[in-house]
Amino acid sequence: MQKGKASADELIALILQGIEDVKGQDINILDLREIENTVCDYFIICNGTSNTQVNAIVNSIQKIVSKTIKDKPWHVEGSENAEWVLLDYVNVVVHVFQKQVRDFYDIEGLWGDAKVTVVETSFNQ
Repeated sequence: MQKGKASADELIALILQGIEDVKGQDINILDLREIENTVCDYFIICNGTSNTQVNAIVNSIQKIVSKTIKDKPWHVEGSENAEWVLLDYVNVVVHVFQKQVRDFYDIEGLWGDAKVTVVETSFNQ
């Protein structure tokens, strides 16, 4: 994978579109750039209502990113049980949870120093 093919903003926009296309819920973007020793610049966190929807979100993200900017995740983890799937696009890491798993791990709480942007979608207002 060639790093820096697309800007982080472009990649984030495509990831958000992939999430919204299959009605992923409670989307947050955590900006980690001001925090020392982080593994990436951004986390994008969302959840689905079932393992079927979590897999649909993951597949939607991968499809739109691959089709638009010919990029694919460096690493994917958790798709076997689809309770928490992580997509690592190097500078942007996507966490797709089932709601109860997201509540349990509380990634936003663990990264409390990050700047959080809540993404409003038309279907969850």
